[in-house]
Amino acid sequence: QVQLVESGGGSVQTGGSLRLSCAASGYTGSGNCLGWFRQAPGKEREGVAGMLTSGGNTAYTDSVKGRFTISQDNAKNTVYLQMDSLKPEDTAMYYCAARASCSRWISRQQLLAPSIYRAWGQGTQVTVSS
Repeated sequence: QVQLVESGGGSVQTGGSLRLSCAASGYTGSGNCLGWFRQAPGKEREGVAGMLTSGGNTAYTDSVKGRFTISQDNAKNTVYLQMDSLKPEDTAMYYCAARASCSRWISRQQLLAPSIYRAWGQGTQVTVSS
């Protein structure tokens, strides 16, 4: 059973940075999908960044391109979300998600879709103040 544990959330001022971590256990091998999502109060869960672990294909929602970077450390089974130049509109609960055995042909749009993921972390809060 895949388990995901996020950490690294917190409160920062506009323009600050945070790095979220997601430690994964319960799956091995390559060709997995990993994603970061966020949900603000009263809003739907939104795909922020996603990646296919084999091949390194990545996807970002337009509002975070150039500011956020998703990466992985295979040795630690950990996926990261580096968030720079944070804005108040980035305030949300952030979740990591995983799906084992993703198709190598998965699209960038699919990487950002909550429906393809099978395992979710408990979330970590990010608050950006102006």
